[in-house]
Amino acid sequence: MAVIQKIRDKYAKLAGFVIALALVGFLLMDAGDNLKKLFSGSDYIAKVDGEEIDPRDYSARIQEYESLYELMGNKVDDNTKAQIHDQVLREMIHEKLVEDDIEDLGIALTKEEEREMISGANPDPLVMQFPYFKNPETGQFDQNALIQFEKNQLDLSRPEAQKAMEQWQQMKSYIKRARLVQKYNSLYAGAAYTPKFINDRQLKDQNYIGSIRYVKIPFTTINDNEVKVTDADLKAYMEKRKAQYTIEDPTRSIDYVSFDVQPSAEDTATVLNSIAQVKNEFATTTDVESFVNRNSEDQYRDMYVTKKSFMSAYSDSIMNLPVGVVYGPYFENGSYKLVKVVDKRSMPDSAKAQHILIATNQGRDDSSAKKTADSLMAAIKGGAIFDSLATKFSDDPGSKIKGGDLGYFGYGAMVPEFNDAAFLGAPGDLKVIKTQFGYHVIKVTDQRNFSPAVKLATITKPLAPSTETENTAFAKANEFAGRNSNDKAFDEAIKKEGINKLQAQNVKVNDFVLQGLGSSREIIRWMYEAKAGEVSPVFNLEGRYVIAKLTNIQNKGLMKIDAGNRPMLEAMVKSEKKGNLIAEKYKSMTTVDAIAQAAAQPVMNADSFNAANAYLPNLGYEPKIAGYTFFDGFKPNTTSPAIKGQDGVYFIALKERFQKQAAPDPMMMQQMQMQNQQMKNAIASMLQESMKRNADIKYSAQNLY
Repeated sequence: MAVIQKIRDKYAKLAGFVIALALVGFLLMDAGDNLKKLFSGSDYIAKVDGEEIDPRDYSARIQEYESLYELMGNKVDDNTKAQIHDQVLREMIHEKLVEDDIEDLGIALTKEEEREMISGANPDPLVMQFPYFKNPETGQFDQNALIQFEKNQLDLSRPEAQKAMEQWQQMKSYIKRARLVQKYNSLYAGAAYTPKFINDRQLKDQNYIGSIRYVKIPFTTINDNEVKVTDADLKAYMEKRKAQYTIEDPTRSIDYVSFDVQPSAEDTATVLNSIAQVKNEFATTTDVESFVNRNSEDQYRDMYVTKKSFMSAYSDSIMNLPVGVVYGPYFENGSYKLVKVVDKRSMPDSAKAQHILIATNQGRDDSSAKKTADSLMAAIKGGAIFDSLATKFSDDPGSKIKGGDLGYFGYGAMVPEFNDAAFLGAPGDLKVIKTQFGYHVIKVTDQRNFSPAVKLATITKPLAPSTETENTAFAKANEFAGRNSNDKAFDEAIKKEGINKLQAQNVKVNDFVLQGLGSSREIIRWMYEAKAGEVSPVFNLEGRYVIAKLTNIQNKGLMKIDAGNRPMLEAMVKSEKKGNLIAEKYKSMTTVDAIAQAAAQPVMNADSFNAANAYLPNLGYEPKIAGYTFFDGFKPNTTSPAIKGQDGVYFIALKERFQKQAAPDPMMMQQMQMQNQQMKNAIASMLQESMKRNADIKYSAQNLY
């Protein structure tokens, strides 16, 4: 007891400290793996020459880009997200690589530059695409709208207005970042040119003409059994060509099986039954809009379509039906559909109109706006000139300077109320209508290209896998994974069960998409944690369940020999060995004719080709032969040493070689100028890849998402 008491006295404080530390650790466990990241140093997306890209910055920019993609009318699905992640990662790495240079070179954007590219006379193209800066009537960029927007002419108490302002700030940030990097790239592009001596050499080679006699001895004249290839041969071949076979970025490869979730026969029967139940009532209802909106996946569209605009394989059959008739069900674009013809008429494909907009969103109430519009209508009917009134009173800055003229526009280009007034009336019609923007006095001035049009009501029922079908696919995948959790069992099960084995090869740690699978970041993360031969758990991707086996780990350095590249390497080494055997066999012969006779191969001719072209008549692409033909040490009436070509060994004799006297070809000069410009245009991407190749970049497989 005395000993125990002594321990208590001596170590009580230490024990208390240890317990407290354990409690703190326990409490912090729920914070993700932050402590682990803190001590392991892995709390980064990538390290660029030791500089970290913070996951929070990376995540924030991804959210910005997704928001901007949606703003521009794009659907942000899983594949789009993967593309955005890849784009953001590339941009942030390049920014890290150039930020010191940009600072040292003093590259910056002045306030004048920023103002010019955001709100100047010729703003950045992205600014002109910002939806809030488009004239609602014409769809064209409206600088006035931009100026008003910049002055915070939005009611920021509304969530949609707050989001719009946030997206505008995001776009401005993107444009400024991009312009800064563009200025940096332009320094390199501006300095790039083709030296005069290269241009002179290209012109000389264009007029340097040669003709040869040759004999080709194909590699196939030597039997494969005579050439043995070992792993040592393959490694020596790659070592000799290190630049070609060195892997700069680590990769992984997998075999995988996919259990796709497809609608079953029962799922199809369920959808067809549900659509059959509403068909009779659909045919008799008079309120088609409400009926469609209650029973269809897609809402009713109160618009006419023509044969040209109705994009369906069934358009001919549907457009020829009488009003009131229902067509279907038919299957198209993943859904079963019923279509009812609501109305038929002849309609123009474009119309021309003038308008005067009396806006209701500029401090003017609805009743006073309508009163003004009615007064203008009365004045026009009384003989006032429409153009003059539009110039004076219209709130549409884009058209008022043209007397309210909107020019020609297609059906559906305007908001529905305006669209109906312009297309369902007749030239000369005068109307006052109300839209979301206010009251319009409209004059229809022309309509053209009339054709039959129909108004359709469509009930859409998507064909999708049921929960039961989804569960069945998952159960099959789970069973396969459970029974075949090791390398050997995985391969044997695929053969035995006749399952289609798929592959994804040379996947980098910073990839986001796998060929055939789309967005697959979760699988890629697993690939960089697993060991060769390891079998994965079941991955749930959109519409399928996937089980993978890691087949190859390729780290930075000389390419590993595996089942995927061995056949190609063996073929190359065999060709090289056969070439050596052929060269050795005929090395003592001094004429093309003697070699041809000994090899039982014909002597051929390649005439009048120039030094600028590696594609030779009768031979195809053989740059070594072209090069030797124009080698100054190669004299007429002599025979070359063995030249290994694409699929055989060549011996050539020079018939003639001369420099043709000719004036510079204007087409050739133009082509060289185009090549020079293409080189300048390609500098940005070439610079980015070159800088990445020479940088020390480490990715965090776990933090990339």
